[in-house]
Amino acid sequence: MIKYIASDLDGTLLQNGALELSPRIFDLILQLSQRGIHFISASGRQYSNQRLLFAPVKDEISYIAENGSLCLHNHEVIARGLIERDLGLRIVDAIRELPGCHCLLSCESRCYTDSTDPQFIWHMQNILKYDMEIVKDLFDINEPFLKMAVCDFKGTQDISPLFSERFKSEIKVATSGNIWVDFIAPNANKGTGLAAILGHLGISPQDGIAFGDQYNDVEMLKLAGISYAMVNAAPGIADYADRTTASVEDELEKLLSEL
Repeated sequence: MIKYIASDLDGTLLQNGALELSPRIFDLILQLSQRGIHFISASGRQYSNQRLLFAPVKDEISYIAENGSLCLHNHEVIARGLIERDLGLRIVDAIRELPGCHCLLSCESRCYTDSTDPQFIWHMQNILKYDMEIVKDLFDINEPFLKMAVCDFKGTQDISPLFSERFKSEIKVATSGNIWVDFIAPNANKGTGLAAILGHLGISPQDGIAFGDQYNDVEMLKLAGISYAMVNAAPGIADYADRTTASVEDELEKLLSEL
């Protein structure tokens, strides 16, 4: 029996560069809730940004934010993952070595950048609409580090292997969309985040469906009872999923029609 739906955002519910969710998903989430099926948003995005995206149903769902480093249900933090400060600062230094790369540091209160690039700042503030503070130096941030990310508008094909090779023994490095590479806390990922929320709700991982398209979705896809990779997912992601689909909404409508 299906009791939950967990879905990634960018590249999954938000396709082809979409900046806003389709109103269709809000109606489906409400219909699912009426049938006793709980919806969980699972993203590398920050919590406040996800609540903005899901505004019409923001209090009806649970959240896996920062790739599992911050998991919340009814505004209560269920689980956290942290990156050791020394490691985080070494990642900042590594990002600074590559021209055209911009570092984003995620903490529980907000995210921070010390990039001065107008394109990056405009993208974060006006396209993604992040709660982001621009600081002089990320080394001055004393809050616990939840997640590190690097943006390269040229794409991730060159930088992802470089960061993976350099930090693979210390932290998971995964692509997250077409221009982002994420550094995921060693004790957190979307799979551990999903497990924490399901444990809090008393739901078995086998009793649900997960959707994803990138390597930061792998653990979640492997945990869920049924998993879908998007047809335009990153190469190899379909190997971790039971099925493929072009539309989360289509699959949810099929599910509702069968109940």
